[in-house]
Amino acid sequence: MRWMWIDQIIELVPGTRMVAIKNVSLAEEHLHEHFAATDDLPALPVCPASLIIEGMAQTAGILVGSTRDFKEKVILAKIGRAGLDADVFPGQTIRFEAELQHIDDSGAGTAGVVSRTEPGSGRWEVIGHIDLLFSHADRNMAGLDLPEHNFVFGDNLKIILQTAGLGGAIE
Repeated sequence: MRWMWIDQIIELVPGTRMVAIKNVSLAEEHLHEHFAATDDLPALPVCPASLIIEGMAQTAGILVGSTRDFKEKVILAKIGRAGLDADVFPGQTIRFEAELQHIDDSGAGTAGVVSRTEPGSGRWEVIGHIDLLFSHADRNMAGLDLPEHNFVFGDNLKIILQTAGLGGAIE
């Protein structure tokens, strides 16, 4: 992963479940244009839904990769369901909970729950569900000139895993 959309892994049970969080900050450039002030309305910085889906894809992708010790290149193949019922604003934290539904040689399916919390509230509010399908690129894209190194799971992931106390999980 070239850039990360999760800040911390809270729980990782390989082959079963992963929970990660993302702290949304007004320091993030994309929030300044989404939605910018107009002549009639003040600015309303809202986390784009596409980035919330990306956070779930990274969380679930790490879960899928962890089941086989990150030896395979796991890529997002399909968004089976993505429904968000509320917005996320700067100062809130997003919680991504991914559960492995199935895995085989061709890929995997995950079910995810997205929640948000206000600073200091200690209460998570479910705001959506995102179900994803992943492909094992090494197996499903035979004949393509893929790099030998794992271009999906790189140095940024290693740092997040080390922070979570899972430093030896990826080589």
